[in-house]
Amino acid sequence: MKLIVKNMVCDRCKRVVREELIKVGLIPSRVELGEVEVDELPATVTLDDVRQLLQENGFDLVDDRRQSLVEHMKVLLINEVQHLKGERQANENYSTFLERKLGYEYSYLSGLFSASEGQTVEKYSIALKIEKVKEWLRYDELTLSEIAWRLNYSSVQHLSNQFRQVTGQTPGQFRKAAQAERRPLDML
Repeated sequence: MKLIVKNMVCDRCKRVVREELIKVGLIPSRVELGEVEVDELPATVTLDDVRQLLQENGFDLVDDRRQSLVEHMKVLLINEVQHLKGERQANENYSTFLERKLGYEYSYLSGLFSASEGQTVEKYSIALKIEKVKEWLRYDELTLSEIAWRLNYSSVQHLSNQFRQVTGQTPGQFRKAAQAERRPLDML
């Protein structure tokens, strides 16, 4: 049985979901971002029990096909931007990437995403990229040129302009700020 789980954004999320399911007697055969495979639910555990358990830990169970598709889009984008999976082909934009991975026209996917999340796929992917930029700026190990290259920005100027539009600061100002705030990915 496949369970679609909302708000799983990192490896720690996968570990928490696995551990919590095991506590109630569910042994997952596979745990990926946004998705868990279990053999069967024991007679003593209902889907409502699983939903409540997940909600107590900041996750949620998705049982609507359209919402499941939105979660799949988010996982694909998180994997591309945050985990640098590199599944996009060279110079492939996100719309083509999502069409190829999910088998739906982008206009349909985009409409679903916007209706569900209250923002466009583009705004969401930009927010993910900016959070990754903030992470790397905070570590202070990469130059802005290296960051721009790793995140497929056309130039440092493009990255800087987008960063300023989203945060109100330049990357340099952010790097120097004493309290450089980042947002959790499930809050984007």
